[in-house]
Amino acid sequence: MVSTFSLPALRCILPRVTLSVVLITQNEEGNLPRTLESVMPLVRDGEGEIIVVDSGSTDRTVEIAQSFGAKVFVEAWKGFAAQKNSAMDKASMDWVLQLDADETLEPSLASEIEINLKGGLTVNGFWIPRKNFFLGRWIRHGGFYPDPKLRLIRRGAGRFEEYGAHPTIKVNGPTGKLSNALLHDAYPTLRGYIDHMNSYSSMGAEVALAKGHRRFSVGNIVIRPLLTFVYNYFIRLGFLDGREGLLLHLYHSAYVSWKYAKAWELSRPNIASDVSAD
Repeated sequence: MVSTFSLPALRCILPRVTLSVVLITQNEEGNLPRTLESVMPLVRDGEGEIIVVDSGSTDRTVEIAQSFGAKVFVEAWKGFAAQKNSAMDKASMDWVLQLDADETLEPSLASEIEINLKGGLTVNGFWIPRKNFFLGRWIRHGGFYPDPKLRLIRRGAGRFEEYGAHPTIKVNGPTGKLSNALLHDAYPTLRGYIDHMNSYSSMGAEVALAKGHRRFSVGNIVIRPLLTFVYNYFIRLGFLDGREGLLLHLYHSAYVSWKYAKAWELSRPNIASDVSAD
């Protein structure tokens, strides 16, 4: 069984395959130490590297990254996909693991990655399940688990494509699945969650606008959010996650409403003059 081997022991019996861990950051001093500590078993002793592309942090983010031996690059913000691709372009190892600064690896995931990368792979990427924590609770239902993310790819086999605040990697070739999880603790407070959803809905509005959602639609602004709540909370069993589940799905449905309302706002011909007047 995997659990009977330590990572140092595995390095002695398996062929050498190297890993680049890449992140983009801005003011992540609260999250970054936990994230980087979780990947150290995969990159220490010359087995890999950490690449951080920072977009102008004003806190200790850069200092913390450097303390873990990361190669830090400071670049102006170019959008999520372009920024993540810039970080991946700087990787020099065989495989690339892309993480957000508020994600950590379960110890068992680090072991699983170690073994899979040295097992004569025929795939170009791996999907990793993600555990999402909201107000300190692991959300197990309502579509928030297993929440698979394609984050581990063979270097050069894929790139991020822009899709609002949630760009995704497109990989050339077959992919596999890992069983252990990323831990995503992005929303420890309601204020933080609402701030994120406000920002994400603005980005999502641009995507919706590009898809032709320009008019003021009661269906999109009222009915679609309501159906989203019913589907996730009742049909997908979100109610089993208690009070935190109720709040999460209630405010997620509000995000859907904001997105389409903002798309309509952006489509108004006088929006530029309205903004400048403010």
